Amino acid sequence: MPELPEVETVMRGLAPHLRGRRVIAARLSGKRLRLPWPRDFAARLEGARVEALSRRAKFMLWRLDSGETVISHLGMSGRFTVLPGPGGAQGARALGEFYFHGPAGDQPGPHDHLVLTLDDQTRVIYTDPRRFGFFDLAADAAAHPMLAGLGPEPLGDEFTAAHLARAFHGRRAPVKTALLDQKVVAGLGNIYVCEALFRARVSPRRAAAALAPTGRPTPRLARLVTAIREILREAIRAGGSTISDHARVDGSSGGFQQHFSVYGREGEPCGGCGRPIRRITQSGRGTFYCPRCQR
Repeated sequence: MPELPEVETVMRGLAPHLRGRRVIAARLSGKRLRLPWPRDFAARLEGARVEALSRRAKFMLWRLDSGETVISHLGMSGRFTVLPGPGGAQGARALGEFYFHGPAGDQPGPHDHLVLTLDDQTRVIYTDPRRFGFFDLAADAAAHPMLAGLGPEPLGDEFTAAHLARAFHGRRAPVKTALLDQKVVAGLGNIYVCEALFRARVSPRRAAAALAPTGRPTPRLARLVTAIREILREAIRAGGSTISDHARVDGSSGGFQQHFSVYGREGEPCGGCGRPIRRITQSGRGTFYCPRCQR
């Protein structure tokens, strides 16, 4: 499932094409995604101008001049493609024919579930073979059930060693499980928690409470916060990680998977000590770590 860097990459790719543009047509596949389409979704989009795009945790938010906000989630296999209108980037016709069959390019592909036409004739297509993504519309995005109660953004000012100390104090769960709790910190996922824990030299098996015995910040927690921020920023610069489905809006893959230190590297030598990377299962997810470097 796309994590924060992948969603941020897609949001940044969409922003130049959507921001300030008016939706003149919206077409739905009629197939249900993870959630039902919002009532009159296409009609509520048509005529609205996209004023701003942002990200909250693993969700994208499109603020409309109608006062509503589109909330979208990529699910397991969702992706967006932008097809420039007449006079746009060269190669758009070929890309369009990949998603739209026939010489006229009018028919959506079998997994295209939302097609937006903007006032400059740009088309924005949401494709999702597994249909685990979703869209919703909200007058108050912050109060939406999917967003209310989320923890601080890991790249924001509220994510500090002091925050982790309060969140971890008395918590018996492993630190990796605690970091995946979206109420503790928003947007972190399995890949980047594994990588950040390795960089911070913290074992994923250690109890969260052991890192915050007094409920006050410690140098180790500060190191963990720094590692999380560094890993996320590096991944965003690389366009995220493409393990199976993630792609940027231009169709290219992310590149951070080429820089994994532990994730997916079971049995390979650790770059720090040479000992084989180990894989265990925690809360149903694979955890990769070095048993010598991470304590």
